[in-house]
Amino acid sequence: MPSVNFFEEDIRFDLKNKNKVKAWVKSAIAAEGCKLQELNYIFCSDAYLLQINRQYLDHDTYTDIITFDNSEKEKVIEGDIFISIDRIRENAAKFSTGETNELHRVIIHGALHLLGYKDKSSKDKKLMTEKEDVYLAKREL
Repeated sequence: MPSVNFFEEDIRFDLKNKNKVKAWVKSAIAAEGCKLQELNYIFCSDAYLLQINRQYLDHDTYTDIITFDNSEKEKVIEGDIFISIDRIRENAAKFSTGETNELHRVIIHGALHLLGYKDKSSKDKKLMTEKEDVYLAKREL
């Protein structure tokens, strides 16, 4: 059965409207023509995510999100998405957006990565931001 799951690692974090967030992510995946298998969001601290960044990506920087694609089939979404709540809070203040909006942007950003969207070039980043905005506008939270 397709599932979107939420976990915590080394922090306490209570995601509001879990079932609505799950439905929203599932609908975005379906709208992109893909099939959801299993998607795990793991909320954690900066320190925890920095360790993952160092260990798996050989990067020594803080980041708000790291996405691992575990799918073995085309158009099937299966992955683990680690999100730093510390970064979400800091970026929400830095960009003058609410923490919930920033969190939702990062949640859909991770799903979009699994759907094949990139953000390394300016052209890719522009498309990624446009897609984030489309799905953020479709939230019913």
